[in-house]
Order: sequence, then structure tokens, then C-alpha cells
Amino acid sequence: QPVESGGGMVQAGGSLRLSCAASGRGLSTYAVGWFRRGPGREREFVAASTWNDRGPVSYYGDSVRGRFTISRDNAKRMVYLQMNSLKPEDTAAYYCALGDPASGTVGTSELHYAWWGQGTQVTVSS
Repeated sequence: QPVESGGGMVQAGGSLRLSCAASGRGLSTYAVGWFRRGPGREREFVAASTWNDRGPVSYYGDSVRGRFTISRDNAKRMVYLQMNSLKPEDTAAYYCALGDPASGTVGTSELHYAWWGQGTQVTVSS
């Protein structure tokens, strides 16, 4: 199971970096996605680090593109979500999820991901 960390409270315009680790396995061969669920909202795709036919690729949800960045540190077996210019509407529980590309395409759909963390809360105050 992946484990998230790095959540907390921040003022609008601030930054946070979330981390995702997976004990007992390296992340280098897994697609990693970040999803979030805000108050009263459905779970939403945030970002993914995966592969397509041409090699490694990153995807972002429309609401975070240009503000959030997903990255990997394979030596540390970590995946990060750098969140800048945070807005109150970014308030949510953030979940890290792992998908196995050997099982098929892993992209922006939560259905592509088999292993989910417990989530970490991010609260952005105005």
C-alpha cells in the first residue's frame, strides 16, 4: 500500500509538497497517480506519472495544470506532488495510488489504479 505524507494547513497562495512512498516495493516500475476528494465532491484526478507508447509522461487535471508538478526520486523510492499557488478550492484529502503498466494503460482514470493510500489532508485557508 502506498503511504502519503506532507499534508497540512496553508494560506492561499502558499505551497506544499506531498510525498508518496510504498514500503516493500520500489515505485520505479509503477504508474503513480494523485487523486483528491474535497468536501461534498467526488474523487478527482490530480496528476499522474506513467508511460505511454513514447515513454514516460505526466498528466494533470485541468484545475491544477501549471500549479502542481509530479516528480519521482527513484533512488529514494518516492513520488512527490509539488503544489504551488494553492487555492481554497484545493482543500481536499489527497490520495496516492499505484497502477501496474504491465496490466494495461494507466492514465487518468481511478479505475487504472489498484493500490490506494489512506490519504493526507490539505487545507487551504483564504
